[in-house]
Amino acid sequence: MDFSVKRIARLRTLPKPEEGFRAVMERAPQAEAMAARAIEQTRPVWTWIHEERRRVATAGVLVLTVWLGLHVMFGSNGMVIYRQKKAELKDLQGEVQQIQEENDRYVQQIKELKTDPKAIEREAREQMHYTRPGEVVYVRPTSPPQSKPQIDSASGKH
Repeated sequence: MDFSVKRIARLRTLPKPEEGFRAVMERAPQAEAMAARAIEQTRPVWTWIHEERRRVATAGVLVLTVWLGLHVMFGSNGMVIYRQKKAELKDLQGEVQQIQEENDRYVQQIKELKTDPKAIEREAREQMHYTRPGEVVYVRPTSPPQSKPQIDSASGKH
């Protein structure tokens, strides 16, 4: 077993803090000059923005207000959708009320059929056409579906 340490091919050493600070200090004048050039190149734009700041701010507020108004009216949860949902809710509540009333009628009818002999007799007479002795029941015949009259295409007559 060989426990010897082999030579590392590339060994990096970190610079001392003093050397890094010195490098920054040496390049500081160049960085200041570059910043000054950038400021001088963009000065006309910044001057215009500063002079027109009220107009730019007013235009920005106007655009924001228009966008917000459109979003409130026509957005995914806007007033148009809200009114549609409200109308749909009203329709559904009416439908629920109607179904509840129908259900109440059926419950009452079932209760009567369980307890009242007259109700049982009435249902038997209506559905099965039962009669008492001496009574005659008249049943209206179902009418056949009416067909449209044939039109002769050549003469236009029926």
